[in-house]
Amino acid sequence: MATVGSGNYTYELIENWGKLPSGDTFGMVSAIATDSQDRVFAFQRKDPPMLIFDRDGNLTDSWGNGSFEFAHGIHIADDVVYITDRNTSVCIMYTLDGKPIQMLGRYGQHSDTGCENPGDLVPRAAGPFNYPAELVPSASGDLYVADGYRNSRVHRFSNDGQLKKSWGEPGKQGPNEFHLPHSLLVDGDNVVVCDRENDRIQIFGLDGDFKEIWDDIQRPMDISMDTDGNYMVSEGQRDNSARISILDKKGAVLSRFDCRGSGHGSWIDSRGDIYLGGVPDAVSYTHLTLPTNREV
Repeated sequence: MATVGSGNYTYELIENWGKLPSGDTFGMVSAIATDSQDRVFAFQRKDPPMLIFDRDGNLTDSWGNGSFEFAHGIHIADDVVYITDRNTSVCIMYTLDGKPIQMLGRYGQHSDTGCENPGDLVPRAAGPFNYPAELVPSASGDLYVADGYRNSRVHRFSNDGQLKKSWGEPGKQGPNEFHLPHSLLVDGDNVVVCDRENDRIQIFGLDGDFKEIWDDIQRPMDISMDTDGNYMVSEGQRDNSARISILDKKGAVLSRFDCRGSGHGSWIDSRGDIYLGGVPDAVSYTHLTLPTNREV
């Protein structure tokens, strides 16, 4: 069994972790998250789109047949599942067993950014949504969306779905400029945004006031936070392999190592184990388990 990482962030690599019924194969696992019991929710681009596994990789449930055109982002907090269906420009909240709670956006209605090709630098920013990437909650109940594939904005909503603020413009260098905001999380008074095609992470206040940029990063795909408050970022290929970085709250690298696949979707659970989606052969996603003798 291979070992990756370094120091207090050393992991054992478990290949072919997820077990499917005989004859079944994975679709593209776009994103991945765990609930309060550390059950693993894998959001894939085929039916059934939501696969639920126990920690040993046994498939225990699935849901969502026919519900999504293009599975993209997933985030779980307080056992609510936050999902983006990218190509229909909607963000939806579900119960753990797949019952819809609330939706932001309207199916197939895209804001006017002048962009046709997902991932291009958009001609202009606009309101919600045009191929959104991820939906996450904050401690206050407000909701935040990285609206990135054919837009260049972050949107803040009240918990009842009213738009409160949007920020961001298309660009490659300046603060508050985005080229594909792909993932985000809200940590206290900070909104931490993966500005994917600009190879950086931007930090904002809760209402979009710019704070700082971290640029020791390549194509940041997904971000989640461990129980110590450190960030786990999966990074896509640039001139080298995809990789995983563990960062502290100031952006300093605590550990960094190459990973399999594209790094498109990832999650760190309550025990510090890492799950990775975005595997190009669609056979499995990778589970990195933290050794029990870790120093704390």
